Order: sequence, then C-alpha cells, then structure tokens
Amino acid sequence: MRKFFLSGLIAVTAATGLAGTVNAQTPELRHNRQEVREQQRDLRDAQRYGNRHDVRDARKDLREARQEQREDWRDYRRTNRDVFHGPAYVGPRGYRYRPVATGYRLQPAYYGSRYVIDGNRYRLPRATGVNRWVRYGNDVLLVNSRTGRVVTAHNGFFW
Repeated sequence: MRKFFLSGLIAVTAATGLAGTVNAQTPELRHNRQEVREQQRDLRDAQRYGNRHDVRDARKDLREARQEQREDWRDYRRTNRDVFHGPAYVGPRGYRYRPVATGYRLQPAYYGSRYVIDGNRYRLPRATGVNRWVRYGNDVLLVNSRTGRVVTAHNGFFW
C-alpha cells in the first residue's frame, strides 16, 4: 500500500512540474500568433483602403512578425530537445522511408490514428478541418485525412 501511495505522489508531482514548464511558455507563443494575426489584418486593410506604400509597409511588418515567430519556435526547439526526442517510429507493414514533399499522396495506413500527433505539444500551427499532423519517420506532415495529400512537410523534425 505504501509503495502504491508513494508512486502516485511521485506521478502527481512530475505531472504538475511538466505542466508548469509548458504553461510558462504558452503566453509568449500566444502573443506571437496574435501579432501575426494583427499584421495580416493590417495588410488586408492596406490592400483595401491604402496606397501601394501602405501595402508595402504592411507586407514588411507581416514578414518580420512571421520571422520572429519562427525564431521563437527554433529557440524553443533548441532549449527543449527532449520534447522532440520521440519514440522509435514503427511504420505500417512494408514501410520503407522515402522523403515526401507537399502534394505527395500517402496511403491511408500512414495517416491512421496510430501516427497522428498533437501539434500543440510541438508548437505546430493548428490543424484545421480535415487536416491532421502525422509522424512519418523523423518527419512531421500535415495531411488532408480525406485525400491523403500532404499539405505541409517538416523533414528531420524529430532527433
């Protein structure tokens, strides 16, 4: 009984410690995404109502906001290497790795529920609609689950 109680206490302590590290970095990510959305909105307004100089400036601001978001993601990835150290990948029967790019069509076995990953854990953009983040070898693919087409590919994502 004592061992059961101690193991439960250790599990709860470890879980709250992990949640604290994830939540500590969430506001920065949220701020970066909000900044990109604001810049996109400014660009749309400039295209509708502004002159070409306003459009050029808005595009530049949007590019800078996206670059800052990418740099923050790279810093997160560099400082949290253990998060990107996934378990060994075991592909479907007859699996043989071939690098894929946007537009490639996967067989349904490759994007089944066994290979779907949580994009929030890895700070990937939200998968909307029928799109799903899928692990494929050491790559991460955004796949349309109806057609099997790759929408986005991040090669060499896992260490």
